[in-house]
Amino acid sequence: MRRSHHAQYGDPAMAGLEPLPAVRQVTVDRSTTWLERGFNDFGAHPGIGLAYGAVFAALGWLLTFGLAELGMGSLILPLAAGFMLLAPFFAVGLYEVSRRREMGEHITLRQALGAVRRNGQMADMGLVLMLLFFVWFQIAMVIFALFFGGRPPALNEFFSQILMAPQGVAFLITGTVAGGVLAAIAFALSVVSIPMLLERKVSALTAMRTSLKAVWLNRMNMIGWAATLATLGFLGVSFLFIGLAVTLPIAAHASWHAYRDLVGE
Repeated sequence: MRRSHHAQYGDPAMAGLEPLPAVRQVTVDRSTTWLERGFNDFGAHPGIGLAYGAVFAALGWLLTFGLAELGMGSLILPLAAGFMLLAPFFAVGLYEVSRRREMGEHITLRQALGAVRRNGQMADMGLVLMLLFFVWFQIAMVIFALFFGGRPPALNEFFSQILMAPQGVAFLITGTVAGGVLAAIAFALSVVSIPMLLERKVSALTAMRTSLKAVWLNRMNMIGWAATLATLGFLGVSFLFIGLAVTLPIAAHASWHAYRDLVGE
């Protein structure tokens, strides 16, 4: 088995790369355990989780109101989808809550907010996800222009003028496929790398390589886990962003436990 891994990913020593930590293959029932532990972490520190979630809910409201005033309310849809690409980076403080609770340590909101400074390579991961976000937004605008031209309509006109148009179904399919590809890339790069950077003094490149390896070795499980996280995000956004106050911290805490399961000591 070890030889096949080297053949697939290359010899790190010969490539001048850091060796990767051991990656485990987990059973299909582990996602339920991750969610349960995430819920327990949220229950143990609800103030921190609600504070994080409330900030993003407020940002969602402000963004929606601002775009509505400009008559471009429909842009909130691609922006909300793009938020899912950035969410793992924004959740660093919540990973820190789970990490410290796992070690039996106390944590304050200030310590959670400062967790992003534990590893300077965290900024590089943030830039990678931000790049993917901008790529997604530009692709969304290009897709809209190809099918409809002009500027995006107001949100209350989106469903009547866009979705009910003859090309509406093709527009939705194209946008969903493009968004899904970018979301899969962001997930594979970040699901392990960001919590790994929080816990270990490794480079962003090593963390991303480990994340890709973990996703590939557990690809069927990770498809289901990605769908679970996407569902939590959708529920949070669909309840007028207020749901993010609960779904975001639970998803973040659960993601920490997924990382701990996937990557060896």
